[in-house]
Amino acid sequence: MPSSLRSRCRLIVALAAVLAAVPAVFAQESEPGFVSLFNGADLTGWAGRPQHWSVEGGAITGRTTKEHPAEGNNFLIWTNGVVRDFEFRCSFKIEANNDVGFANSGIQYRSKDFGNFVVGGYQADMEVGKSYTGILYEERMRGILATRGQMVWVQPDGTKRVVGTMGSSEDILGAIKEGGWNHYVIIARGHHLTQIINGRVTIDITDDETGKSASEGILALQLHAGQPMTVQFKDIRLKNLDGAK
Repeated sequence: MPSSLRSRCRLIVALAAVLAAVPAVFAQESEPGFVSLFNGADLTGWAGRPQHWSVEGGAITGRTTKEHPAEGNNFLIWTNGVVRDFEFRCSFKIEANNDVGFANSGIQYRSKDFGNFVVGGYQADMEVGKSYTGILYEERMRGILATRGQMVWVQPDGTKRVVGTMGSSEDILGAIKEGGWNHYVIIARGHHLTQIINGRVTIDITDDETGKSASEGILALQLHAGQPMTVQFKDIRLKNLDGAK
């Protein structure tokens, strides 16, 4: 394991402890450099399929029903630019409105727009279930890049090495509130990506694969195909880290 990655692991754990104490609020004074991406009232600055996306109770809401199922995974896309190096924060809640008891969603970042509100790229995953919340999944591309609790180095030739741990998957899952609001943080700086939920680092990855790692792209929210479900997002804010050291 490269010493730089080992040092980064220690720094990320320390950062997570600090983030755990940060409330999910819009106030610029308490979160310097962050800007709100959602006005809490309508979908200004976002675009998606109107039969699936709306604002309810001050939260962006994605919902499928038997009458309005998702025809494949579809996305609500932020329309005010692309993201490069950044820190993203939001609160999310996901519910399964079905007998199966499963629902899946995610936050796309540095992703590609394939048209008709279909997106592919890095996804900070979430679900009703025990397997995927907090993992890094690459939609329409390489699939799962890091499972919950993993510190991963994707080498230039595409070989994936697990070089450390952020804690056990079960312990991290224990910090996630099923059916309640959870706080998601995504930090992307160069090839280094970190995801944090409720102050617990869920994955830390350095993606150095030649021709595959993404340095910029769109930001979007996923509504998964399948059984009826609801996912909500609020307190969505972004800090640009371009040029930061």
